[in-house]
Amino acid sequence: MRLSPNFTLAEFTASATAIAQRIGNTPNAAQIASMKMLCIKVLEPLRAQFGRPVHLSSGFRTPKLCLAVGSSVDSQHARGEAADIEIPGIDNVTVARFIRDRMAFDQLILENHVRGQPNSGWIHVSYRDGRLRKDVLTYSRRTYFKGLLV
Repeated sequence: MRLSPNFTLAEFTASATAIAQRIGNTPNAAQIASMKMLCIKVLEPLRAQFGRPVHLSSGFRTPKLCLAVGSSVDSQHARGEAADIEIPGIDNVTVARFIRDRMAFDQLILENHVRGQPNSGWIHVSYRDGRLRKDVLTYSRRTYFKGLLV
């Protein structure tokens, strides 16, 4: 099922952990609608801006899968509102700054980035219906910091 011109439901639900642990990872209609909104509002514009495919390392996760990967059961991933992404060939800091400065989003987290290693880590980005928090964080060494620390 296509969520948008360049993103599929299969991409959002793919999970090696779900397969290995035999955890179902099937979203409901509301979660699919949230994934479509994330694609339209964030992921498709990123692809257009950078002219390259956006790689999803993690998209939708059921609460059970969230627990299996060490995440919160009320994570935005479990609502279909978030994805962990990279754009191959583009520095994660460059992508994170573009999202922060030019896009509508709910939460942006630069995760496990190592200064001097442009492709290290990944970007967690979310979008939700309603008021957007525009929350910007950096996650490093098991700690969240306010803003993009690079």
